[in-house]
Amino acid sequence: MNNKISRRDFLVTSGLLAGSTVLNPVDGLKASATVGSNAEKLKVALVGTGSRGCGMWGRDLVKRYPAYLEFVGLCDINEGRLAFGKEYIGVNCPTFTNFEKMMKDTKPDLLIVTTVDATHHDFIIKGMEMGADVLTEKPMTIDEHKIQAILDAEKRTGKKCRVTFNYRYSPHRAKIWELLRAGEIGELTSVDFHWYLDTSHGADYFRRWHRLTEKSGSLWVHKASHHFDLLNWWVDSDPETVFGLGSLEFYGKNGQFRGENCRTCKHTKTCNFYWDITKNDYYKKIYVDNEKYDGYLRDGCVFKNDVNIYDKMAASIKYKNGVQVSYSLTTYSPYEGYRIAFNGTKGRIDAWIQESKPVNDANYDEIVLFKNFNRREYIQVPHGTSGHGGGDNLLRDQVFIPNTPDPLKQCAGVRDGALACLIGIAARKSIELNKPINISELTTIQPNVRKEYTL
Repeated sequence: MNNKISRRDFLVTSGLLAGSTVLNPVDGLKASATVGSNAEKLKVALVGTGSRGCGMWGRDLVKRYPAYLEFVGLCDINEGRLAFGKEYIGVNCPTFTNFEKMMKDTKPDLLIVTTVDATHHDFIIKGMEMGADVLTEKPMTIDEHKIQAILDAEKRTGKKCRVTFNYRYSPHRAKIWELLRAGEIGELTSVDFHWYLDTSHGADYFRRWHRLTEKSGSLWVHKASHHFDLLNWWVDSDPETVFGLGSLEFYGKNGQFRGENCRTCKHTKTCNFYWDITKNDYYKKIYVDNEKYDGYLRDGCVFKNDVNIYDKMAASIKYKNGVQVSYSLTTYSPYEGYRIAFNGTKGRIDAWIQESKPVNDANYDEIVLFKNFNRREYIQVPHGTSGHGGGDNLLRDQVFIPNTPDPLKQCAGVRDGALACLIGIAARKSIELNKPINISELTTIQPNVRKEYTL
C-alpha cells in the first residue's frame, strides 16, 4: 500500500479474457501494469452526495484506498448536503453545484455517479464526453432511450462505464456461480427466483423519491436490476423475452390515512410505518438539516397519493439459451431475503436467505445441492465482512487495487448494466401493453446465446 497507482495505468486496457478474443468491457476501469512509487494517484470526482455517495463511494474509499486515489471534486445540487458530504467523506477538495464546471476545473480520471436514477445518463454521457471513465451506481439508467444514449456515448468517446453490481461479489452468490459453471446439476433449464422486501427496508422505497417511476424507473429497475444482473450472470446468457405482471395494492393510495411526512403527521401513534428520522444522526445531518435547500423529505409518507410504482411484481423471462425464469418481488413481507432454485438436467440447487430476522445466529449461508438419484449435500458459505452479503469490499478492491484478477467474471460493463435494466423496462412495458416484450426491440443490443462482452 506504500506504492501509488498511476492514473494512466488505471485506465490502460489490460488484456483479453481467458479463452476469448474480445476485450473485457471494464478493463479500462481495472488497474493494471506496474505500480511505480513516484506515480500519480487516480483522480476521482463524485456527483451525488446522498447517503450512498457519501458512504460507500466516499468516506469508505478515502479510508480504504488512500495510496491509490484522491478526490478532486464533489458535486450536488443541494449546497447544504454538499458541505456535509465534504466533511463526512473527509476530503479537502473543492465542491461544485455546477457539474460541467467541476469536470472542466478538476479533469478527473474517474467520475462516480450516485445521483437520482433518472439523471444517471446525463452525468455518465457528459462525463465520458469530458474525458473521464465512469463508475455508476445501479441502475445504470431507467428507460431504453437513455440506455441507447449511453451505449452510443461509450462507442463515440472511447471511454468506459462500469456498473456497481456488488451482489455478484458476495461469497454466497459467487459459490452458486461456481457450482453452475462446474456443471454440478448438468445443463441449467429453469430458475425460480423470489425476492422479499420487508416492512422496514421495503417500505423505505415508498418514503423516498423511488416511489416515483419517473425518477427510479420503478422497483422493476431500481431494485430488481440487482436481481436481473445476478440472473444474467448465473444463467450465462442474455434475456430474450419478458412478460410481466404488477400492481400497487398495499402502499400509496391503499393506506387508510396519510400525511406529507412522518414528522408532521397526525397519525404517528396509530401508523405502523411511523419512522422518526431524527433518531438517526447521520440521516438528520445529511437530509433533515438540508431540506431547506431543495425541499426533499427523506421521511415521506408511504401512503402518499403520488406513489406510482408497483409494490407486487412477477415476471416470466426466457433466455436466448432456452433457460426459463420465474421471478417475483414483494415489498411488504415480514422478513427480507430471497428463495432461489436452479433446475438442471442432473439435479437442483436450492437456497433460502433471510437478510432480516434470520432463523438462527449461524455465521454462514447455506446452499443445498441435490443430484438426481443421490443424497442432498449441504454447502455452508461463511458470511462476508462487508455490506451486500460481503460483496462491497470485494467489488471496491477489484476497481481500485492494481492487478486484481476477475476469475468469476464479476466485472460489469455497460452491456451488463443495460441488460439488467432492460428486463425491468420490458416487464414494465409488458404490464402496460399486456403482451410479451422482446429485448431486441428496445435497443441495438441483440441477445446472445452465451454472454459476450461486445455491444
